[in-house]
Amino acid sequence: MKSLCAVVMLLAATGLTCPSRGFGEAGPVAQIPSLVSALKIEAPLDFCQEPVPLEEQDIRERFEKELLLSLWNRAQVLLWLKRSRRYLAVIEKRLQEAGLPPDLKYVAVAESGLLEHARSSKGAVGMWQFMAATGKKYGLIINRQFDQRRDFLASTGAAVRYFRNLYALFGSWTLSAAAFNMGEKGLSAAIEAQGTHNYYELYLPRQTQRFLFRILSAKVILSDPETFGFHLADEDFYPPILFDEIRVALRQPVPLRLIATASGTHFKRIRDLNPALRTPYLPGGNHVLRLPRGAAEGFQARLRAACKAHLAGKGRELYVVRKGDNLSAIAARFRVPLAALVLWNRLDPRKPIHPGQHLFIYSR
Repeated sequence: MKSLCAVVMLLAATGLTCPSRGFGEAGPVAQIPSLVSALKIEAPLDFCQEPVPLEEQDIRERFEKELLLSLWNRAQVLLWLKRSRRYLAVIEKRLQEAGLPPDLKYVAVAESGLLEHARSSKGAVGMWQFMAATGKKYGLIINRQFDQRRDFLASTGAAVRYFRNLYALFGSWTLSAAAFNMGEKGLSAAIEAQGTHNYYELYLPRQTQRFLFRILSAKVILSDPETFGFHLADEDFYPPILFDEIRVALRQPVPLRLIATASGTHFKRIRDLNPALRTPYLPGGNHVLRLPRGAAEGFQARLRAACKAHLAGKGRELYVVRKGDNLSAIAARFRVPLAALVLWNRLDPRKPIHPGQHLFIYSR
């Protein structure tokens, strides 16, 4: 019995089970091409119209390895496909507006699998896997309150600017993709040391040696998914995320739950629509805020009312920090959550407080 269950689970994982409407009413069996047939790429392959020399045995072997690894994880490829209509059309439009080749959109697939919150062990974040220094260099806000690497639209704009500069530096989209992965300084040093400007001849860090072939495998599969046994109907794709954008000017921090209340939605929805936010409140200042579609009309008035009602239920007390105080002790003394004390006063919990410092404390 256990062996039968294992077989059923294996068939389900590989897509070979027969979908049915009821007991004994089986649908057609999904046809998955063999891995050997999947490798028979007859047409010339290119990246951004730069030919890939598959006639060279080493190059073909490196490409086939990445294609096989991608196809082996069919669940992951299926998620690429389902996310593709949500993100790839937007990326391609941004690339076209900047005069850049559309193949660059597959870099995002290779980097993150089209996940906005992806994070690497080295600290690269977002769909385009920007390191903090590079993200800031290309215009992204990255601080305690915001991390625009997680914002698909903002980080795509930064990626477009980065690719434009990389191409101006290397004169090759293939090398630009490699530099996007390992950094332009490291690639320039490798080119200088090895005396070649050809990506396929360069000895690079292992990850970067594989990187272009991961991009190519994503391009080959996503350009013709049916050939590899992926048959999706229109309703199978994840739809684009629809939202309204509104400009808000805040005199002081506003809890996101009040913004959610004014938008007729919940806290998580506001955080999901504004992935760059890192705190449970929107800091004071001028911001462009994303709201659920249809929530922008009358939002400002509803937000003022929500804030007024929120403050009406609280009493504010000014506390002067004494010698020997710490945040945990103060929070316990006034019976308020430590996180709330930090939030109300916009404190960094990693930094000490000092005698004479003023803290606002709210109590119902």
